[in-house]
Amino acid sequence: MTVEAWTSVLVIISFILYLYIGWRSRVRDSKGFFVADQGVPAVANGAATAADWMSAASFISMAGLISFLGYDGSIYLMGWTGGYVLLALLLAPYLRKFGKYTVPDFVGDRYYSNVARLVAVVAAIFVSLTYVAGQMRGVGIVFSRFLQVDIGQGVVIGMVIVAFFAVLGGMKGITWTQVAQYGVLIVAYLIPAIAIATLLTDNPIPQLGFTFSDIIPKLNQIQVDLGFQEYTKPFANKSMLDVLFITIALMVGTAGLPHVIVRFYTVRNARAARYSAGWALLFIAILYTTAPAVAAFARYNLIDSLHDHTIEEVRQLDWATKWENTGLLAFDDKNGNGKIELKPDKETNEIKIDRDIIVLSTPEVAKLAPWVIALVAAGGLAAALSTASGLLLVISSSIAH
Repeated sequence: MTVEAWTSVLVIISFILYLYIGWRSRVRDSKGFFVADQGVPAVANGAATAADWMSAASFISMAGLISFLGYDGSIYLMGWTGGYVLLALLLAPYLRKFGKYTVPDFVGDRYYSNVARLVAVVAAIFVSLTYVAGQMRGVGIVFSRFLQVDIGQGVVIGMVIVAFFAVLGGMKGITWTQVAQYGVLIVAYLIPAIAIATLLTDNPIPQLGFTFSDIIPKLNQIQVDLGFQEYTKPFANKSMLDVLFITIALMVGTAGLPHVIVRFYTVRNARAARYSAGWALLFIAILYTTAPAVAAFARYNLIDSLHDHTIEEVRQLDWATKWENTGLLAFDDKNGNGKIELKPDKETNEIKIDRDIIVLSTPEVAKLAPWVIALVAAGGLAAALSTASGLLLVISSSIAH
């Protein structure tokens, strides 16, 4: 079967699974809708929290950022992971111990102020709407490339699916759907990473292949030959002070993400909240320690496949043509020498690559099996939809309370 056929099959199967879980988890009271009856096991809540936390930003975008920024891209790894640690240590157990259903409830009662409650409502809604827009872009990218559906139509389809299990099952339905989505996204991330690590480094463990093989020295040399800084050179794009303050900003900002905070209301007690935070950190670490390897492998393969080839040769690559049709990959032989070249100068660079296609295109560039390529698409959708559903519930609970 073709990549598109495999993608259709896997996406339909996964969507049916999510809808079935939402239907089976439907609730009839406010406690079930807002906090899943406060009976979710710590391990399951950890998996759901990990899916909620990582989102399309981690699955689709993070490796792309690292691939372009090199060493300096580690600010996203440190900032987002550090933010979760802050949340797990300083917020999660105490929010659960306080016994309220929503963040605005907690803020209003904690400060004895309806004004504070209103500010929390506005902040939660603003953050959620802003963040859900990013998730839907991820959905649109997947649909536009792999299912040949317009980005706008893809967003609508994704929102309908999310709305169904969010409205029907509330937090209970969302939680168990997110557990399934974590399974889908982590398998979809690891299988191509393992395959590509084996191809490039002869080591099936991406983290070890990335660290102990010669792939990074090779990539450093390629970067220098093309006029870029070495891939692993620290502070090549940002100063040390920038890295420090951006990391702190990411930590503080992500520690307050409302859709993650509400996850800790769903467990039985504060002790279970601590355990679920630990499980979530473990589940997050599996993807976050793999992302730098995926980023390096992707950059190496993309340069090898595109740089110093004629446009005709590149357009014979099925994946390149289809990504070019989405507008997220573009070629322009500016110097007229008959070949396209990747250059650090934007004015002379002849290959435009949107960072959000790095993870999604990597299996195709590495010539992996069509079902693996389709699995990555399903994983990207799972990551985006898991976060979108949590954000929708935050919006509804904030308005209701």
